[in-house]
Amino acid sequence: MFDFSGTLLRVESVAHWLDAGLAASGVRLSGDDFAHAVERLTFHGALPGGPSPQKVPRRLKKLWAERDLDAERHRAAYTALIHEAGVTDPGLARALYDRHMAPEAWHPYPDTARTLADLSRAGVAVAVVSNIAWDLRPLFRAHGLDEWVDVYALSYEVGAQKPDPEIFRFACERLGLAPADTLMVGDDRTADGGAGALGARVHFVDHLPVDRRPHGLRSVFGLLGGS
Repeated sequence: MFDFSGTLLRVESVAHWLDAGLAASGVRLSGDDFAHAVERLTFHGALPGGPSPQKVPRRLKKLWAERDLDAERHRAAYTALIHEAGVTDPGLARALYDRHMAPEAWHPYPDTARTLADLSRAGVAVAVVSNIAWDLRPLFRAHGLDEWVDVYALSYEVGAQKPDPEIFRFACERLGLAPADTLMVGDDRTADGGAGALGARVHFVDHLPVDRRPHGLRSVFGLLGGS
């Protein structure tokens, strides 16, 4: 079982995200304003899959905690954070939110395809277990990774978010495996570590930029007896 963001793929930088949103919306920012916007968007954690918010406003705490249970709450939570960061143009806010779901906004880690392919060839079933409020399948197809994924356990479809054991139980049942016969690979010790409550083994990787983690997933194959 693999986590998605920060494990198999990583989202683009806040600067690239903002640049794409500006291009899509037709809004322009000067150099200083652009740099300030990047700083504010980063501080408020407005990019889904990007840096976490330094502080979630009290009025948004419940929405933030439930954001991955359905598309409406997810859009509302992140749009609110985009507004908190000072983005007032509604077209830019929409473009920024929509951008994070585009395949080109995500980059697989260098060893993602090889690891998934090797596992598949070895007869190891693979599940993607993600706290997410939109369908990852088109993104995985766009990056040529879908053929090696047997099961998607997505929080908005399951109705449970990691670390709730229910989402891991769902994945195990779809894989046809007992939890003790599975390995959960993720970057978040709290969320992904929830698989341990069911008796699954858990292995953590570092949530680093793709060019700084070229071989982080290869150890997974070794843990399963591969090479």
